[in-house]
Amino acid sequence: MPLVNLYTLLEFRDERKTVAPAFNTTNLETTLAIMEGLNESGYPGIIQITPNNLKLSGYEYIGEITKIAGQKFETPITLHLDHGKTFDDIKMAVQVGFGSVMIDGSELDFEENIKLTKRVKDYCKCFNIPVEAELGAIAGKEDDHISEDNLKTDPTLVEEFVKRSGCDLLAVSIGNVHGLEGQPNIDLDLLKKISQNSPVPLVLHGGSGIPLEIIKKIRDYNVVKVNIASEIRKVFIQTIGQFYEVNHNEYNLLKVLMKAKQSVKETVSLKARLINS
Repeated sequence: MPLVNLYTLLEFRDERKTVAPAFNTTNLETTLAIMEGLNESGYPGIIQITPNNLKLSGYEYIGEITKIAGQKFETPITLHLDHGKTFDDIKMAVQVGFGSVMIDGSELDFEENIKLTKRVKDYCKCFNIPVEAELGAIAGKEDDHISEDNLKTDPTLVEEFVKRSGCDLLAVSIGNVHGLEGQPNIDLDLLKKISQNSPVPLVLHGGSGIPLEIIKKIRDYNVVKVNIASEIRKVFIQTIGQFYEVNHNEYNLLKVLMKAKQSVKETVSLKARLINS
């Protein structure tokens, strides 16, 4: 089926009571591997990319690759912009057919975050594109950006933020971290309070380092989307590295990349099934 809007994917998710895993891509091989892995798992999911990673492929290319590939899959898949920082990031994604976007104003103060998110929502409303926002600051490494901030989401501000900004989903900070170098310490009690105050579904970033048993528990607190990036990037790099370790003169790029692609596909398929088992 063609790629679907996130609103549609969440309807599928609601029917099956699942969490939508959102896997980050960077290049052609990873993109196709994620989509094939999601299709093989049978669970609706999201392929996403950050503006920083789009420096390699460009908005138009990733839009066309996923559009063409999506035609042959039966499992609903959405293309999502992860961690858009500016209004221009959002416009580019919408114009090439992304099915949802995230505007990350977490580095701004409360009022400026609302202002930016509302501007994005007002724009995306015209195209029926859902908007994810973020309240609180998540520590760790996201692409080349390293943040030492770990400002947990204040549950008393959640309802006001959502209503004033108009966001459709809210990414929260509850002890989760970006990357694999930090140690997550998930506060389920805080997540419960946030979910009780939030008029919209929640998103958890930093899913690569969160134990599976915790990810399964968050389904009880209206978390509908979990981001996974570092885990599959590590698999891709490790697979290529293994070829080099065996043979420092390896030059068969096709063989190497096909194996790396297969490794990512298997990881995505397994992760999607384990999260929702």
